Amino acid sequence: MTRIVTMGDSITLGMGDPVPAASGSGWRGWASLLAAGLPRPELHNLAVNGAQAKHVERDQLPNALLLRPHVASVVVGINDTLRAGFDPVRTGQATARTVAALTAGGATVLTMRLPDPAQMFGLPSGLAKPLSRRMRAVNAELDRIAAHYGTVHWDASTDPETYDRRNWSVDRLHPNERGHRLIACRMWDRLAAAGFPVAERPGSEPTSVPPRRRDDVLWMASKGTRWVLRRSVDLIPYMLYMAARDALTEQPEWPATPLSAGTVSASTVSAGTVSASTGPARREQLADTAAAPEPVGE
Repeated sequence: MTRIVTMGDSITLGMGDPVPAASGSGWRGWASLLAAGLPRPELHNLAVNGAQAKHVERDQLPNALLLRPHVASVVVGINDTLRAGFDPVRTGQATARTVAALTAGGATVLTMRLPDPAQMFGLPSGLAKPLSRRMRAVNAELDRIAAHYGTVHWDASTDPETYDRRNWSVDRLHPNERGHRLIACRMWDRLAAAGFPVAERPGSEPTSVPPRRRDDVLWMASKGTRWVLRRSVDLIPYMLYMAARDALTEQPEWPATPLSAGTVSASTVSAGTVSASTGPARREQLADTAAAPEPVGE
């Protein structure tokens, strides 16, 4: 048996790839497709719509550790870049603690260098520039984490197929079935190359009937519009501010940060908990945990 635990946001949850009609309702996604390509899979998908790195560490990691996975994925960061309070250091530290705990528990950890949402949305250059800079900062953190902990790492940001419009759903934020199959295949390939036992490779071509244009329009008019309105009072005004600031003066890239801000004790992993250093970032994370949980949505 291969116990697989997948963690993250709506992309890992499977949004954009509905379960085939004959099998029920809900989302399938790349995690299910990848699991089907591993020997005797037992999949536990803990991903939640709208999750940021701190939510993955706080809410998903404790359950993941209790499951003692053979394979665990941590794909998170896009939602962090889409918030006005973005801080790549906190994003990287929360992700590093999550990966460290899973690695100490014996899991083979999958991570992903994320695509640029500015390119996915097709934003004009003035708005795209500050958002792209945020994504580069998060990806730099993810690269350091992958190198430090030896994760199975896929660079989706430079993969030539990532930005193929055929791989994205109508909202341009979530992959469609073809896109989820791309992720599953890339992860399967890297697991196989790393020597992890695998079964049959996931198929790369869609097997479900694609959504009709009418279905896409209805989705955007309901859930898509709701997402835009929610971000309109948070990210969009801040993006306009960032674009104006960039027009006036060149903004530097975020500086690299060490991974020593969060450490994990293997003895506490066996109990299903994480022990971290009590530096400023960790004290802030503990304070966040003690406060009322932040709502997590699409």
